[in-house]
Amino acid sequence: MYSGINTLWVLLGAALVFFMQAGFSMCEAGFTRAKNTGNILMKNLMDFCIGTPCFWLFGFGVMFGTGTALFGWIDPMICKDYSAILPEGVPLWAYAVFQTVFCATSATIVSGAMAERTKFSAYCIYSAAISLFIYPISGHWIWGGGWLAQLGFHDFAGSTAVHMVGGVCALIGAKILGPRIGKYDAKGKPRAILGHNLTFAALGVFILWFCWFGFNGASTVSMTGDDTIISAGLIFFNTNLAAAVACCVTLVFTWLRYGKPDVSMTYNAALAGLVGITAGCDAVSPAGAAVMGLVFGIVIVLAVEFFDKVAKIDDPVGAISVHCVCGALGTILTGLFATGVSTEKGLFYGGGFHFLGVQTLGVVTVAAYVTVVITAVFLLLKHTIGLRASAEDELAGLDISEHGLPTAYAGFAMSPDTLTAEETPVAVTGDVPEAEAIPVKREPSFTDGTSPKFTKVEIICKEARFEALKSALMELGITGMTLSHVLGCGVQKGRPEFYRGVEVEATLLPKIQLDIVVSKIPVRSVIETAKKVLYTGHIGDGKIFVYDVENVVKVRTGEEGYDALQGD
Repeated sequence: MYSGINTLWVLLGAALVFFMQAGFSMCEAGFTRAKNTGNILMKNLMDFCIGTPCFWLFGFGVMFGTGTALFGWIDPMICKDYSAILPEGVPLWAYAVFQTVFCATSATIVSGAMAERTKFSAYCIYSAAISLFIYPISGHWIWGGGWLAQLGFHDFAGSTAVHMVGGVCALIGAKILGPRIGKYDAKGKPRAILGHNLTFAALGVFILWFCWFGFNGASTVSMTGDDTIISAGLIFFNTNLAAAVACCVTLVFTWLRYGKPDVSMTYNAALAGLVGITAGCDAVSPAGAAVMGLVFGIVIVLAVEFFDKVAKIDDPVGAISVHCVCGALGTILTGLFATGVSTEKGLFYGGGFHFLGVQTLGVVTVAAYVTVVITAVFLLLKHTIGLRASAEDELAGLDISEHGLPTAYAGFAMSPDTLTAEETPVAVTGDVPEAEAIPVKREPSFTDGTSPKFTKVEIICKEARFEALKSALMELGITGMTLSHVLGCGVQKGRPEFYRGVEVEATLLPKIQLDIVVSKIPVRSVIETAKKVLYTGHIGDGKIFVYDVENVVKVRTGEEGYDALQGD
């Protein structure tokens, strides 16, 4: 007999887990540069679109077939009998689509760590490999009745089966690829490469957090029976609590470590908490979930720093630290904090070392299997069609080189990418001799000897001081001004700032440029007023430049000189 409520619950969970693709797309696009946005979005689309038929044709049978303890069976198009593994009251196709979206999630994790330098053709192939046999075989061990399941290994919703598998693939891939051009200087010191859109990244994290209630909650695959209903409530609560605590801890930890709370790292902490609690969200108490969240909040920062500064593995979005490290850690911590309700008791609840040992064994063996297989896949791609894009394509951006997309943001000006393949500047040559390149023409002077002298005052300062400066200049009698947002630097190159634990080389700092043309108002008065308003005594107060202006012309009326500066 099929159960309507159980089937609806599984299908709702499948829809939420599918929508995680949108979260991953936004998160990865936001943490990378604008010139690769289209490529990131395309990869996350194709993860799901490639993974779905691969899992239907091969992966589902390998994962859930009742073959051996190591391998299911080969069953193209899911035609055999799976009644032994189907949840109570849930039809085959509902369960199949639920497992399909989990498979796609594992594959999409890899794209973030290998972003901005991977050939799209290679990406499609290794994404298919993950969905065809890498994820299904280890998944069979854990969820398909394989040898780990027989030992009592507990991974409720996939800290190891989904996230660590994807994270290990990401780790190996990023290592084989090497870092992005300009990520490390000649001495191996990391440089911060800022993501282009923190709003995208934040939206992606919130989408993922929302969808995680389906990822974890719907993994009960049932909503009948008092015990299951109670368990579902606990799963939702623990999932939310671990993520929230991890964020709070990372906020404080980065505040103490860098002098300011790190925004991107704190958003990573939310994902770290969600990934880590996924294995034991049904098995630990809220107190245990909170302690685990505390651990994830500290570990995520240290892991990102380790891979960036020590291992020299370039991971633009922190996928390795979030999914590999916290996925493995969360699975092992379940062996400490499990209360014994749905599993054996953990070590801290009097269960001894057996359950902890099984959890650790599962993490180690799955990591070893995935490492061997994905390394073979990556090396095969590297030595055949190539795994990494050329230096020219990487510098130009994968949007244009891989997809012929000039920009994902038509109509918007983007900050230039200052990273180059070489430290030495590229020489630009032409055919025209320098003496002939720019003919100089002298225009007649508009000054008739009677008009007031015009002077342009250019003020470059911090944007925070604009309102005070504007008010003071208006009181002085200034009736018009032009404001521009600019990037620039002085001798000091700004004060040290940090992005994801790496000091930002702030050679170009955001400032505003205020242009004023004055005639009868004394220039010295404008200068002294600006100095008084802008002065703090700290580096970066600004600069004032003064220029002679030859003439002023009002386009609408044709008036020139002093009259052009007046109103109607």
